[in-house]
Amino acid sequence: MSETPAEEKLPTNEMIKVIEYITISKNASWWTAVVLAGEEGRKKVMLYMWNKRGDKWSRKQKFTIARKADWAKYKEAVEKLLEKVD
Repeated sequence: MSETPAEEKLPTNEMIKVIEYITISKNASWWTAVVLAGEEGRKKVMLYMWNKRGDKWSRKQKFTIARKADWAKYKEAVEKLLEKVD
């Protein structure tokens, strides 16, 4: 996991104001990042996954967390299921 240089622009919709982001993984065809963004006047944390085809990144997944209370629920559910992963 690494912070991505500020000069590298994320392939997000122009309506989303990226405040900060951290790249989780990136290679020639896939890019995953956690993004702190302003959207519709509120700050949100978003998990993105893009796929590169040719010279263009295309969004494949986007998961938005708008409230800390929501995150606690997601985290608890994911941790319960991760216990079953070898």
